[in-house]
Amino acid sequence: MAKEITPPSASADASATASKNLFWQWPTSDLASQALSYLVDSWQRSLLYWDVMRRRGNISIEHEKQGQPPILTFKYEMVVDGRTLEQPANYALVRIVPPAEYPTDPAKRPLVVIDPRAGHGPGIGGSKIDSEIGIALRSGHPCYFIFFFPKPCKGQTIESVARAEAVFLEKVNELHPHAEGKPFVIGNCQGGWALMMLAAAAPELFGPILLAGSPLSYWAGVEGKNPMRYSGGLLGGSWLSSFASDIGNGIYDGSYLVRNFENLNPSNTLWGKQYNLYSKIDTETERFLDFEKWWGGYFLLNKQEIEWIVQNLFVGNKLSANQITSADGKTTINPYNVRSPIVVFASWGDNITPPPQALYWIPDLYKSVDEIRAHEQTIIYCLHDKVGHLGIFVSAKVADREHRELISVIDLIDALPPGLYEAQIEDTRPDMLHLELTDGRYLIKFEMRNIEDILALGDGRAHERPFEVVKRVAEINQGLYDTFLSPWVQAMSNELTAEWSRMLEPDRLQRHMCSDMNPAMWPFKTIAETVRAQRKPVCSDNPFLKLEGQVSERIMSLLDTYRDLRDAWYERIFKSIYESPWVAAMVGITGKADQKEAPRPDNWFQDELKRLKNLEHELYIEQGTPLDGAVRMLLYQGRDTKVVDERPFRLIQHYIREAPEDKRPTIEQLKQAFKRQLFILLLDERRAVNALPKLLPEMELRHKALELVRRIATAGDGKLTESQENRFREIEEILGVTASGDKDKEPGENTKPLRTQKSK
Repeated sequence: MAKEITPPSASADASATASKNLFWQWPTSDLASQALSYLVDSWQRSLLYWDVMRRRGNISIEHEKQGQPPILTFKYEMVVDGRTLEQPANYALVRIVPPAEYPTDPAKRPLVVIDPRAGHGPGIGGSKIDSEIGIALRSGHPCYFIFFFPKPCKGQTIESVARAEAVFLEKVNELHPHAEGKPFVIGNCQGGWALMMLAAAAPELFGPILLAGSPLSYWAGVEGKNPMRYSGGLLGGSWLSSFASDIGNGIYDGSYLVRNFENLNPSNTLWGKQYNLYSKIDTETERFLDFEKWWGGYFLLNKQEIEWIVQNLFVGNKLSANQITSADGKTTINPYNVRSPIVVFASWGDNITPPPQALYWIPDLYKSVDEIRAHEQTIIYCLHDKVGHLGIFVSAKVADREHRELISVIDLIDALPPGLYEAQIEDTRPDMLHLELTDGRYLIKFEMRNIEDILALGDGRAHERPFEVVKRVAEINQGLYDTFLSPWVQAMSNELTAEWSRMLEPDRLQRHMCSDMNPAMWPFKTIAETVRAQRKPVCSDNPFLKLEGQVSERIMSLLDTYRDLRDAWYERIFKSIYESPWVAAMVGITGKADQKEAPRPDNWFQDELKRLKNLEHELYIEQGTPLDGAVRMLLYQGRDTKVVDERPFRLIQHYIREAPEDKRPTIEQLKQAFKRQLFILLLDERRAVNALPKLLPEMELRHKALELVRRIATAGDGKLTESQENRFREIEEILGVTASGDKDKEPGENTKPLRTQKSK
């Protein structure tokens, strides 16, 4: 049946009629009473709102006086202060003191959270009980937090920050020598690309890493969306950040970055956030003040730091292109070197780091999933449908679902065979099989993906050519600024003028003016106390209150329309300039755009490395432990399965815990067994499976291994596919074990060679 479309005029008439009915359904005396109740409520809310603004200003000033410590809700103790290192940085490593009700399990791998340094202060990863740190503490993990101080050290660079973070990770490993694995490290937003670089430079320090809302491929996106990627081109490159730093006497004010975030969503910035507080003044105050304490704590960066970030990442997009080098030019930060499993968490509701920007580094580095496997790399991504950028870190629902599940299966992630996966989290059902092998609320599965699935998230690579032009224009403008303008700006700046420029910054000034520093705000404290004592909230069905809500929605809609028109205009201007062949030719870029591809290691070296790996794995085809044999059977029978379920792994963990201590494999041994046996099966599947009797020489051992593998394979949906059943029968023939298990053949007797072809 066709959907009936209401003409705009009819819609407007209907709205007018609804507004009339809203009022005229009430008797005149009743309407007057409702109007009076609404006026009293509205006036009280207004007074309470301005008192909250006063309190926000006071909190901001008090926080500054205290040195702007992290807004962690958990107690912590200093472990390493980066300001005392040989190459000082304004970063520190602290240990989270676990609450008495959640004691730490010393055998569990530690968790480390790196908070973003993107204008505001640290602490967002642990600002609530339901947060990344809170979830990890409840799971018994020792927790550490890497935060930063308000002012950078003299001469501090991004490289000195990375060196400090490396020292921190070395210390965490030193404190937990007997943990089940290397630290699980989470990098939030800006902390994510910093984590990626550090994991590439010092891979031996890390267990799995989680990049939460972290941009690594800055040119990617979807046409008609993601306007933030056009900012570099519209502003002419990185010179403006250098100019702002010169005005600040070599210091960049982080409030500029926060303002850029605010400008992305004017309806929330100019109206929604304030109206939400005003309309819910009786319940929203404390949440608002807690958030504003973090959001309004503006931190500083050195000129060298912000220039490096803008030139190498925002405009240059050099990280996934293997073009970032150390200050001495001797070391290249190569993401190929990351040896830990990489988990990426992004959201379609994130207008700062949309999924293409979080994931397009994968096709930058790897041509195919086979190449990912050849590098022995495991990459997992998890996509949320609608949560915003900050919600990735602060939303209690996200923490209780996505972060909780990812942290709970970190050992499974560490043991996953190399490849590309998408994590799917679903609610459990009472009738779900083997529900006892889940946490009772959610089930997480890892579905195999390929490079084409990643590219399908955005517009592909052809749309990135204009950004190459932006990069060249930015280099030219930066050179012109550094040569002709920067010396003059620096000559006119000093510490006094820099401090005044920061004090007069609008967002910071607003907080100071709406505080007890301003005598005009003093009466609101007394007035608010009186109002709270006589508070008379209006009924929710009051027609004037409903009209207020409708007006607010209309204002939000108009501001959203303005945003959409503005963003569309930005995109049109950007394309008209940087897609022009004339502009490209002027800056020396000619020819057709090729797919963006990072410089790859020398082919001879890669081929030789692959040959040596094949030789190594070939030695293990007929050698190994019973664990190797069981893992080989498990991988072979599930060869055609494209989904890895958490329930079989939970069962594996259960069997490991029940095993005698002297025969109990570690997570690292299990991980290496899965990785080694996968490559052996890829190298020569026929020889690998026919060699199973040599890995399981005793008949009793074969029985136990086969029974164990079958139990694990059916721990998910409870039944095997036809392909799995056929493969089990082949394994039984090879091992000389009958399907029923009541009659055995002698080893090697009547065993038939496996009817499969050698994998390529």
